[in-house]
Amino acid sequence: MKTYQHIDNFSQWSKDDKDQYSIAVIKGLVMDATREANSGHPGGPLSCADFAYVLYRYYLKFDPKNPEWFDRDRFILSGGHMSMVQYALLLLVGWLDLEDIKNFRQLNSNTPGHPEVEIAGVECTTGPLGQGFAMGTGMAHAEAYLRNIFIKSSSKASKLVDHFTYVLASDGDLQEPVALGSASLAGHLGLSKLIVFYDANDAQISGHTNRSDSTNYKKIFEGFNWHVQEINGHDHSKIKEAIDLAKVDNRPSIIIGNTIMAKGTASMEGDHNTHGAPLPQKEIDRTKEKLGLPNEKFYYPDEIKEYFQSRYSKLSSMVRSWNAEKDNLASLQETSSLISICIDNRIPKSDYPSFIDGESLATRKAFGATLDKFASLIPNLIGGSADLEPSNYTGNFAKIYKDFSKNNQSGRNIPFGVREFPMAAMMNGMSLHGGVIPFGGTFLVFADYERPALRLGALQNTRVIHEFTHDSFYVGEDGPTHQPIEHAMSLRTIPNLNVFRPADAKETAVCFRIALENKHTPSALLLTRQGVPVLEHSYDILDKNVRKGAYIVHDSEKAPELIFIATGSEVSLALETSKLMSDKNIRVISMPCMEIFDKQNDEYKSSIIPSRGCLRVTMEAGITQGWEKFSGVNGLSIGIDHYGASAPGKVLAKEFGFTPEKIEKKIRDHLDTLL
Repeated sequence: MKTYQHIDNFSQWSKDDKDQYSIAVIKGLVMDATREANSGHPGGPLSCADFAYVLYRYYLKFDPKNPEWFDRDRFILSGGHMSMVQYALLLLVGWLDLEDIKNFRQLNSNTPGHPEVEIAGVECTTGPLGQGFAMGTGMAHAEAYLRNIFIKSSSKASKLVDHFTYVLASDGDLQEPVALGSASLAGHLGLSKLIVFYDANDAQISGHTNRSDSTNYKKIFEGFNWHVQEINGHDHSKIKEAIDLAKVDNRPSIIIGNTIMAKGTASMEGDHNTHGAPLPQKEIDRTKEKLGLPNEKFYYPDEIKEYFQSRYSKLSSMVRSWNAEKDNLASLQETSSLISICIDNRIPKSDYPSFIDGESLATRKAFGATLDKFASLIPNLIGGSADLEPSNYTGNFAKIYKDFSKNNQSGRNIPFGVREFPMAAMMNGMSLHGGVIPFGGTFLVFADYERPALRLGALQNTRVIHEFTHDSFYVGEDGPTHQPIEHAMSLRTIPNLNVFRPADAKETAVCFRIALENKHTPSALLLTRQGVPVLEHSYDILDKNVRKGAYIVHDSEKAPELIFIATGSEVSLALETSKLMSDKNIRVISMPCMEIFDKQNDEYKSSIIPSRGCLRVTMEAGITQGWEKFSGVNGLSIGIDHYGASAPGKVLAKEFGFTPEKIEKKIRDHLDTLL
């Protein structure tokens, strides 16, 4: 066995010896970093190091000088707790330095406890198990769609988008249903450039996996229509053979690598306790001796880095050729527009759809009309519905642009099926891949199924458009299980998520446009099932006003005594109520996006909602909690702080007090209590 004592003759070692020693160095860094931090997960990185190293060293396509190069292979560490193996490899790549490794899990370091997308070489923020797998599926979908639309545009563009998505998954990932939900869809859609390595080391924090899982994943993935291989996950020749076979199969592939937790340690191989705690120092010392490493911390010889980077000239030449080809295609009429939109991320301008003032129209229908309008000019706007096409009004989009399928991967509609959480997580992956703008529709009440992905999308600054229809008790006959009460305000608690609740069809179109333009913020559009009147405002005025988050939709001639602040369907209710109270000076505010309004300067905010001199009344068909920031101490928040009931929406409006007459009475009664 080669050791540090032979490093001076490294150039004369066999390739196998060089690879094995490189992995030994990686393992030393994993052990030292977790021990130095006094926290972390060394066992998993030690078990998957063979596959991860072979992938990075021999297969992964990337630009050594530009981590954001568009046609790079994507690598997703779905088991984010195994982060140190990726950080050690990024050190070899040259995108991290040794000080980063020494500062593992420390404040403001480039090596946080779980991978974060802001770090060079990290494609997505992982850690919540299963979501990395689903995001990888989304990335593979984006690659397949872009590859096929470029091929349709010109045969000359067949290699412009042509890369693989590799996912390294753990036992815990596959126990999370979001992973299996996205895997089911990946197999159905034939995402052949998705390759997953399952690090099956049979150990997790609480013990061995057989305590909680006896699933035959080989049969499961065969049933999902995946290409399945089962190998010794420490045998480099088997790993290479498996990757080679996966790359040429027309199905997504999973390589089940049977591995040993804490592989290579002196006495703790297979010990589940190594999963979530640093190794004892004595164990580290003995393991380093076993691996042929010196007894020093953070050992990282130059020879290892130089050997790892020996293919960089080839990679750089490949990147130069691709860049030249992209520049050439950008000059051709048939491909220039696609390159501008998909690769250079330039969104073309589009007119708003026309709606008739005063007409009663559900905002979900307005979304469908706006989607059709924008989609005609934005070829990378893709998405679908979680089996609610007629209800979400994405059916016409599906009819025009066809389903993405195994045999038609240029279809723009994604038939997600009843998979809300996988849908949302996949959309995060699509956005992070780049080149596409994803949308996905379901009922607002099912936003809870998506919430972990909504949070992770906001954390990663993704441009994702979530369409949530049936936004209140007006859903009606489907009853309280389908009537969202707390959901709108609950979504507003997620930082960096814009929650839009437009008042009418025109506001819906403007909110959609803002969502398209927000490149670093996901958006949720909360839309009505029932019809609401189209406001008599021009798009020129609305575009300017909605972009401020809240604006005056109706004002009194004199200084207002009452200010009604409403969202969505309650804006028209507020306007009707104001007509009944002609003895009062009333201003009506539409607040389509609380988050955007909060970002306006104090001068603007106080100009439309003064802090003194008037009574403020908020109206929303949801919980009142949270509205006190606008209603104030003596103000009134009108909402519904209980679950709904099964009855027609108009009946429920009367029952719950959402008619102009009942709103007026509540306000006048409240005024009486203040006098």
